[in-house]
Amino acid sequence: MQYGLRNTAASKTHLMAVRLRRHAAHAAGPTEVNTLSRTTNSPRTHRSRHRRVCGAWPAPPAAHLGTDIGGIDSLWDLLRTGRLNRKGMWHTLVPEDRHAWLSVALWSRVYRHRGEPDAPAGRTFTLEGRQVVDEDSFCCALGEAVNGLGGYFGWNLSALDDCLRGGWGAAPPFTVDWQHAAEARARLAKPVPTGEGETTTLFDLLLEILEEHGVQVILR
Repeated sequence: MQYGLRNTAASKTHLMAVRLRRHAAHAAGPTEVNTLSRTTNSPRTHRSRHRRVCGAWPAPPAAHLGTDIGGIDSLWDLLRTGRLNRKGMWHTLVPEDRHAWLSVALWSRVYRHRGEPDAPAGRTFTLEGRQVVDEDSFCCALGEAVNGLGGYFGWNLSALDDCLRGGWGAAPPFTVDWQHAAEARARLAKPVPTGEGETTTLFDLLLEILEEHGVQVILR
């Protein structure tokens, strides 16, 4: 099954931006302070806050990660000591630690890979779907698929929309070969609001975001 490329009118692109803002606001909740990407002002969060990311923001706190990684070890320690050495090290993390993993991956990307060119257009990235159970785990899996071990390619839907505009390791056109997509579809079937009383599933919204940016998704 394939989701191919599709011509997009400006009005449709605007509608997608509105939907992303509403979803991000709903996901953040009234008390969450997310300094880098959960924002109700613009889905292009990396660009609009680039100077803060690269300058005066304090380092994010190191989070304690799951037992598969070593209990008290943080991702910063894994990066520093060279022990981030295999794919899927985030698989056993609890939800709050998956989000912390993405935060560290973002800062690592900003400081270690600043100015590097995107991958050549037309590449195929293999996304492993067996561990995709929610928005954060999808972002972990996609970041690893695109940018390798500990890789970052968005940590929520608004940030994903931003990364798909280029400058974060890959820019469309490219292909995502989504393995075990049926398992992921079943886990991402919970309805999410998109505005005006409408809902969709997280799985379908992810496909729509990728497709809107000219990404071909092959579901296996």
